[in-house]
Amino acid sequence: MNPDRPVTEVIGATCDNRPDTVAFVRDLFGRLGEKWPMRVLDVLANGPTRFTALMAAEPDISHRVLTATLRTLQSDGMIRRTAYAETPPRVEYQLTDLGESFLAHAHTMVAWAQDHQSEIELNRLGGQHQ
Repeated sequence: MNPDRPVTEVIGATCDNRPDTVAFVRDLFGRLGEKWPMRVLDVLANGPTRFTALMAAEPDISHRVLTATLRTLQSDGMIRRTAYAETPPRVEYQLTDLGESFLAHAHTMVAWAQDHQSEIELNRLGGQHQ
């Protein structure tokens, strides 16, 4: 790559390179790239899910961390929390259209990583692969 050309020109993308936009994208990717958000979104891709079912689907996550993850995803508009006025109370979480849209793109990135896993691992070991 030519270091004098912006990356967006090299890859043909149209990206807003204003500092506030770059900071927002980094923050969002940082939040979604943490250990649990993608896993929770993936579970919710199967439809509305109760908190206890999310806990069962990801047994290594603590109650506190799952609660924080759900709140973050909800504040970003990726999921919707619906509380039902029943006894006992019932709460379900589900993907929003925004969450579904993000997850579709994320799955493409995951597929790319899987397709190039051996090449990347070889490079990490210091191998030369061109």
